[in-house]
Amino acid sequence: MGNGPAPFSEIGRRARDLLTKDYNYDQKFSLAIPSSTGMGFTATGVKKDEIFIGDISTQYKSGKTTVDVKVDTYSSVSTKVTYDWAPGTKAAISFSVPDHKSGKLDVHYNHRHAVINSSIGLHPSPLLEVAAATGFNDLAVGGEIGFDTSTSSFTKCNAGISFNKPDFSAAVILADKGQTVKASYVHLVNPLTGTEVAAEMTHSLSGSENTFSIGSIHKLDAFTSVKTRLSYSGKLAVLTQREWRPKSFATVSTEYDTKAANAAPKFGLSIAFKP
Repeated sequence: MGNGPAPFSEIGRRARDLLTKDYNYDQKFSLAIPSSTGMGFTATGVKKDEIFIGDISTQYKSGKTTVDVKVDTYSSVSTKVTYDWAPGTKAAISFSVPDHKSGKLDVHYNHRHAVINSSIGLHPSPLLEVAAATGFNDLAVGGEIGFDTSTSSFTKCNAGISFNKPDFSAAVILADKGQTVKASYVHLVNPLTGTEVAAEMTHSLSGSENTFSIGSIHKLDAFTSVKTRLSYSGKLAVLTQREWRPKSFATVSTEYDTKAANAAPKFGLSIAFKP
């Protein structure tokens, strides 16, 4: 597990990434320009139907401090300042303008056998969130809670456990404040071609409803991969991704609803360029 267990948000992530990551049904372009002087620049644009939205962000690093600033097409400015207190401990303050209630303080602590992430809103009635995970070898157990002080109610109360090996990963998560159980499994079929298969099943304890998704990924060569996904609702998705230069990707996604024969398939194109 390296320097310690992964955060709670990483439980079940290997399956989620295989089943959902990089699928896009809009037209998206991003340009990232890193800098050896500590200043980085990223521009992103997305065209959804006839609407175009985008943002420009910069990142500046100096010593133990990192400053991120992002401006979007709606003239919203988001800022995040992160400071590394000590090895394994860092804090971040973030806020957006003009949203005066967006201020938040995040604290991250990483120990050899435990990871704790906490956040608190910087306004009179803040939202409090704490997530923790512990583990050893290949096993991780964790949970998260959220409490809204304005309504004196819990916004989240989740728990999960995962077991990870190089050739497989299994996870079970109790979500939606104990109302939903999610189980996922990923298996590496062929290390030479990077072929993996994944499945995720969700069971609603309150409504006794079951949903599932299955998917796969296969590398055609060192630079091209193909992903597939089939959901319980009959939607079939296929993704092809090509690394046409180091850290620059072109991705084409399509989705077809097998239960809606008259519906047109969805198509999406994403280009990420990093000089």
